[in-house]
Amino acid sequence: MRLPRPLPELSLLLAMAFIALLLLSCVSPPACPVPERSSEPQEVPTWFPDSQRADPAPCQANLSVADHPDFAALPAHIRDFLLYRHCRDFPLLREPRATKCAPPVFLLLAIKSSPANYGRRQVLRSTFVLNGDDDVFAHTDNMVTYLKGHDPDHHLFVGHLIQNVGPIRVPWSKYFVPTLVSADEHYPPYCGGGGFLLSRFTAAALHHAARVLPVFPIDDVFLGMCLRQQGLAPGSHNGVRTAGVHVPSPRLSSFDPCFYQKLLLVHRFLPYETLLMWDALSQPLLACGKKAGVY
Repeated sequence: MRLPRPLPELSLLLAMAFIALLLLSCVSPPACPVPERSSEPQEVPTWFPDSQRADPAPCQANLSVADHPDFAALPAHIRDFLLYRHCRDFPLLREPRATKCAPPVFLLLAIKSSPANYGRRQVLRSTFVLNGDDDVFAHTDNMVTYLKGHDPDHHLFVGHLIQNVGPIRVPWSKYFVPTLVSADEHYPPYCGGGGFLLSRFTAAALHHAARVLPVFPIDDVFLGMCLRQQGLAPGSHNGVRTAGVHVPSPRLSSFDPCFYQKLLLVHRFLPYETLLMWDALSQPLLACGKKAGVY
C-alpha cells in the first residue's frame, strides 16, 4: 500500500525545524565580556578545589560527656555542641573559583548567613576583612577611607566593643551558656558579631588561636577569647553601630541618610532598606549640613 506523500508546506516546515534545532545545538549562548587581564602579578592559589582534596574523616561524638549528671537536662542544641565540641575539620559548603581572589584584594567582605547561603572561604588572601551579618548596611567607601590609614601587617580588630559582661545562665535565652560549657563568670572584651573590621595580621592570629582553644558556642565571644590567647585586644569604633542608629529626637527619622553618611556599618537592615539607603547616600546633591571626617 502506497502512503500518501506529505504536502509541500509540511515538508518545508519540518525542514526548517530541523535546521533550527541543528543551529541551536551548535551555537553557544553569548558569554559575559571577558575582563581585561590585570598587569599586576597574579598570586598562585594555595588551596585546591574539592575534587583534588579528600574529605576529612567524619568526627565522632564524644560520648563521655553524656555521663555528666547535668547533661540530659540541657537543651538539645547544647547537648549537640558538647558532643562535637572537639571537632575542628568540616567539609566546605561551597568554595570560590581558583581565580576568584587571584588579583590583589583590599577589602574582603565575609558575610555570616544561614547555612544555605553561606560560602566558607578556605584562604583569606587580602589586606583587610569585614566580618558581618547578612542584614547589615556596610558603607564600604568609608571603610576604605578608614583602612587606608592602617598597616595590614599590624593588629587591627575594631567594632562595637562589649566588655564587663558574662555568660547568661537562663536556659530560655538565645545566648544560654551552662556551667558545663564554661564555668567562667566573665567574658573577655569582644566586638559585637553584627560586624567588625580586622587586618590580615589579626586574621592569622585568630586562626592560630582557634586551633588550640576549646570551641565556644557564641562566635563573637569566642573571637574575644582568641584575641586574649594571642595577647591582643579588640578596639571600639564609633562608626560601627551593631545596635542600630539612635536619633537625638523622636521628631527625626532614623532612616535619614545624613545619620549614616559618616558611619561604617549599621546592623538590622532589610534588603530593600539597604538598596534605598545606598541610593540615597550616592546622590551627589545630598546635603547634611556641616561636613565631618569619617570616624
